[in-house]
Amino acid sequence: MTHGDLTPSNLLVEGDRLVGVLDGGGFAPADPSLDLVAAWHLLDDERRALVRSELPCDDLEWWRGAAWAFQQAMGLVWYYRESNPGMSTLGQTTLARIVNDPEFSAPTSGSPGAR
Repeated sequence: MTHGDLTPSNLLVEGDRLVGVLDGGGFAPADPSLDLVAAWHLLDDERRALVRSELPCDDLEWWRGAAWAFQQAMGLVWYYRESNPGMSTLGQTTLARIVNDPEFSAPTSGSPGAR
């Protein structure tokens, strides 16, 4: 099951702990990599690397999560530009995290950056 929209506005935190998730009415069977979108929206490079090292996902699933985040972030940028500038900024930040991630820009065989 996946939430599909784990963005900061749907998470409740107290201090440094997650204490709740909002907007859960749309849970449905889906690609498990959708749950990785939150790592791109919420975490800096170091924390994202920690999460990845602790998850039992392979490279392809991780890359699909980044692709889902990229798609969602593109929509956030333009859709919320006027009505919710904070969400638009979140999209811009997420896009920057993805395009600046060294793993995605390294031209090695088998990686997303391969030519």
